[in-house]
Amino acid sequence: MKVTTSKSKNAESFYISKSFINDKGVSTSVNVRKLGTLTDLLKEHEPTRDDVMKWARAEAKLETQKYKKDKLVNISFNSSKRLQPQQQVFYRVGYLFLQYFYYKLGLHKVCRKIRDKYNFKFDINSILSDLIYSRILEPYSKRSSYSCSMGFLEPPSYQLHDVYRSLNVLGKECDLIQSETYRNSHLAGKRNDKLLFYDCTNYYFEIEDEDGIKRYGKSKEHRPNLIIQMNKPLLNHLKKKF
Repeated sequence: MKVTTSKSKNAESFYISKSFINDKGVSTSVNVRKLGTLTDLLKEHEPTRDDVMKWARAEAKLETQKYKKDKLVNISFNSSKRLQPQQQVFYRVGYLFLQYFYYKLGLHKVCRKIRDKYNFKFDINSILSDLIYSRILEPYSKRSSYSCSMGFLEPPSYQLHDVYRSLNVLGKECDLIQSETYRNSHLAGKRNDKLLFYDCTNYYFEIEDEDGIKRYGKSKEHRPNLIIQMNKPLLNHLKKKF
């Protein structure tokens, strides 16, 4: 729960709101309690707006504790009950932890931008999220990742051919996805961005003398060979040459 405010021409109102993911996978919020207007609340929690906000946040914390307490569900278990043939009783739920960070990074909003740009019908948000979850939990091929996601507590509503169709779009929007993820990473927690680590692919050559952009450097295989680093300028150079 958190405190939100709404300003009108004559007053400022305080609310306690709850954020959640709706059935369409979109992050939204709803007001669960109206605390009152600033003018009314100042009479009880004077003398400043900061005092009102401090009280409101304490109330939001109490609402959160009450919600968690009321949310507990008791499930009965009968060890003698027989299972029906072909009935799925095992579900993968490890992805739910990753799902929190997926939406915290705003990747669902990025998918919404991509969907509006290309105007396709398949659910690219579900496809991208399931591919990420499967890649982290159990790295598979695209086909096997789809099979893996079928065992999730929330199975995919898309088809395998939709996964293959989305790959071309995701490849084109790779820069957008990476830049938005990096920008939103500050929302997931504090981080030090003054030092950036990145991985580069190197190619080595069976020659002895340096030649143009082929030079001696550090190789992850520790080979004493000339190497060349693969990056965008190099790709453009190779495309022009070949």
